[in-house]
Amino acid sequence: MFIQTEATPNPATLKFLPGRAVLEGGTMEFTSRDSAARSPLAVKLFDIPGVTGVFYGSDFVTVTKDDGDWQHLKPAILGTIMEHYMSGGPILADGAQPDAGPHAEEFFNEADAETVTIIKDIIETRVRPAVASDGGDITFRGFKDGIVFLDMKGSCSGCPSSTATLKHGIQNLLKHYVPDVVEVRPM
Repeated sequence: MFIQTEATPNPATLKFLPGRAVLEGGTMEFTSRDSAARSPLAVKLFDIPGVTGVFYGSDFVTVTKDDGDWQHLKPAILGTIMEHYMSGGPILADGAQPDAGPHAEEFFNEADAETVTIIKDIIETRVRPAVASDGGDITFRGFKDGIVFLDMKGSCSGCPSSTATLKHGIQNLLKHYVPDVVEVRPM
């Protein structure tokens, strides 16, 4: 088994591609060992000193570290992921489900439904694929008074360039196609 690694815009996060499906649908983010109880692999990754976050996408795992050095952490992470896949164990514990899809807990005024449909289409077709290639995910959460609220996960969460991505990338894109948008904010 060969696992590829890719750098992400977040220097504290690396993307690991096991060459196999990770999650069939949705994403999952674990920000602590306690939250990782739903996934045997995430629990093992949190056992590695320095690991502070684990995120699953459809075909990748991103791991976030504290102040540690990737040179020391990367071999242990690669070994843990390889060992897990070679064992044939499940990614999720029995009964565990991926995080709710992009439509969970949305809020907006029904009068803005048409605008929200356009915003969500742009996010799904143009923004999410680019963010996933960087080891993260971004989903629509709400729209109120011209402000779009987005949820950022994986390598996007806590990334030094995430504010620039939101303000200069996503906000400008949405404002260009949807005149009602005045600002984009993270949740």
